[in-house]
Amino acid sequence: MAGTITIEDRGHVRLIGLNRPEKRNAFTFDMLAELARAYTDLADDPNIRCGVLHAHGPMFTAGLDLADVAPRIMAGDSITAGARIDPWGLYAERCPKPIVAAIHGKCLTLGIELALAADVVVADETASFAQIEVSRGIFPFGGATSRMAQAGGYQNAMRWLLTGDEFDAQQARELGLVQEVVAPGQALDRAVALAERISAQAPLGVAATLKSARLSQTDPEAAKAALYDDVRALMNSEDAQAAVVAFMNRQTAVFTGR
Repeated sequence: MAGTITIEDRGHVRLIGLNRPEKRNAFTFDMLAELARAYTDLADDPNIRCGVLHAHGPMFTAGLDLADVAPRIMAGDSITAGARIDPWGLYAERCPKPIVAAIHGKCLTLGIELALAADVVVADETASFAQIEVSRGIFPFGGATSRMAQAGGYQNAMRWLLTGDEFDAQQARELGLVQEVVAPGQALDRAVALAERISAQAPLGVAATLKSARLSQTDPEAAKAALYDDVRALMNSEDAQAAVVAFMNRQTAVFTGR
């Protein structure tokens, strides 16, 4: 795919790359829509089991290109341009397949919120983060006000959301925003390795895990109530039966998603 978003498939893994390095990968309104279409295509492709979000150039993203985006938001335009999947999972459906994010260099504002909407985040030691909306007269509207507090606790989140201060990869790890910190230049390789590991698991089991975990963040009682019926249904799947046979034969199961 040409443009500000790149697409590369590696087996069951799809790499989605932010590709406006000459502008520090700052998002225009059209780039927001292009990313939403890329996430929608990922969700709809039956061969893809996991996505990896990364960035080209020396930094992940400088956030929004406000000169381009602000007038469109003020006019009430949809940031997903009608795509079914919203990469931030707020203004349309959240991606039903797991996303691993690979962060390097500066990651500002909605870049942090893309990471918070991902399922696993790998950052290299060059990564730095800042949620600087308060210094621009606005506030985070891509999920940070809720998800950062869920990840690291309310007051830990407020330390960064209310000041706009920069924090590094290790601090992001302590906050729960990042799960692994790797050497410079290694974030994408590690993210792909994790995505391949996820893709080797039973797709129905992965999907059910995501559904249950996400529901537990918004409605814990509903998530608990659904556990038994959901797992009982999965036990009738071809993949679950194949896993039992593989276990008995001391083999590695190959899953089809059925």
